[in-house]
Amino acid sequence: MKSINDLVASAKTVCERYRAGRMERETVREWVLRLGAYPPPHGDRVREAAEWFRLHNREPVSEDIVLGDIDRLEAISAP
Repeated sequence: MKSINDLVASAKTVCERYRAGRMERETVREWVLRLGAYPPPHGDRVREAAEWFRLHNREPVSEDIVLGDIDRLEAISAP
């Protein structure tokens, strides 16, 4: 099983970098899609984020999509 602490720390870092414009959306999308399986509740959030990024994979994206990206990244790291 993968470490929830590592997942949470990574999700926070990715979210902060993406929000600050230091990480490209495609890099974030690839990171989310490679996460794999985790136990609930984090695993459910990872699956939701992966589905979101699969559905919204076209460039350019609207500000609403970017805000949705950030919401899903924040959800992964929520307690």
